[in-house]
Amino acid sequence: MSGHSKWANIKYRKMKEDAKRGRLFTRITREIIIAAREGGGDPESNPRLRAAIAAAKSANMPKDNIDRAIKRGTGELPGVTYEEVTYEGYGPGGVAVIVEAITDNKNRTVSEVRYTFSKYGGSLGETGCVSWIFDKKGAITISARNLSEDDVLMAALEAGAEDIKAEEGCYQIITALEDFQKVKEALEKEALPVESAEITLLPKTTVKVVEDQAERVLKLMDALEGLDEVQKTYANFDIPEEILEAMEI
Repeated sequence: MSGHSKWANIKYRKMKEDAKRGRLFTRITREIIIAAREGGGDPESNPRLRAAIAAAKSANMPKDNIDRAIKRGTGELPGVTYEEVTYEGYGPGGVAVIVEAITDNKNRTVSEVRYTFSKYGGSLGETGCVSWIFDKKGAITISARNLSEDDVLMAALEAGAEDIKAEEGCYQIITALEDFQKVKEALEKEALPVESAEITLLPKTTVKVVEDQAERVLKLMDALEGLDEVQKTYANFDIPEEILEAMEI
């Protein structure tokens, strides 16, 4: 899958660890609130909310939590007013980084993001400085358990997917933005085990980082994702497998 970021693969490997840290529910709750506020509380007519609810169910979030988050988004229940913000910058080795956050205090969040970039050898840039490097795509993860790559490839291509790649324990299926929901539903109809489905940013080009840079880049990305308001991070680095293996990632 050309242009696929190593960060996306590494994050997939850390998914269970993230859930154990208890941060997953907070992030999903904020996404549900924003989705319901922007597109209404009916998931049938609100694709973003539908995806957020699917993520919540996949994370075993209680139904009451989901319902409360939807009502907070639609204004039926009182709650904090959140805003979506996006930051762009550079990591070690010139790696392009995009940070998406949901916050109730933009001044606090930009200060934390700027400090984190600086602490780990990067720099916060101006809006638009790296966004042109990325394309918005649909990304669907399917468990590789008991499935051959040929079977998944055939089903994905017939559904209208653009690309597929076998990763550790899973298959990553990439779609055009407008085909995302159609492909997801087609794969589910074929009873393929969809583990996650989201709109993501994929780099058009990647930057290969050497060993000392790789460690610094990963520390930066982990620190950014550790910030309370940060929802998602994207980067265009590529770490050779031998370096990843030496780092035990």
